[in-house]
Amino acid sequence: MTSIRQASPTDISNLNLCNLDPLTENYARKFYFDYLVRWPTMFIVAENLRGQIIAYVMGKVEEDPDYVKLLGTDKYLPWHGHVTCLTVAPQYRQMGLAKTLTARLDEACEQENAWFMDLFVRVSNKTAINMYKGMGYSVYRRVVDYYSDNPTGNGSSEDAFDMRKSLSRDKTNRYIRKDGENYRINPEDIYHA
Repeated sequence: MTSIRQASPTDISNLNLCNLDPLTENYARKFYFDYLVRWPTMFIVAENLRGQIIAYVMGKVEEDPDYVKLLGTDKYLPWHGHVTCLTVAPQYRQMGLAKTLTARLDEACEQENAWFMDLFVRVSNKTAINMYKGMGYSVYRRVVDYYSDNPTGNGSSEDAFDMRKSLSRDKTNRYIRKDGENYRINPEDIYHA
């Protein structure tokens, strides 16, 4: 039996089963605590019967600063949810935990009246890409050399797909793009393209 719950401060020291995976981004402890304090309902863990954290998702809601809007650019990103990190310990994969945690985060962002969800995923992570597509996400654009490492061994860096999913507030899919796999940008242009 697995329980899904909001993360607590003591969980930060118990993420090893998940964080030892090469596809999982690891952060300084302060980063995890910042998320827990700023977006407590968007840091969700799955715990097994032995009390081990076997999966977690960290997310947030954000928007571009007002000055971007004042510049008159159409690149302004409104209030939206972001999946910062989603990971499942290898021995607990293929059980639906990633889908369950992502759906819970989507719900939390709906409650915050976000326009859409977004996330970045390695282009080599076909399992995750297919899961996200099955949950209604689509590729908005490809960010060239987004990841500075490449666990596949094919080069020194790896591209990311910026994937998005409209939430109920965005009734016209304004922040979704068709054929996003072919829309390439550089990492420095993420907030300007």
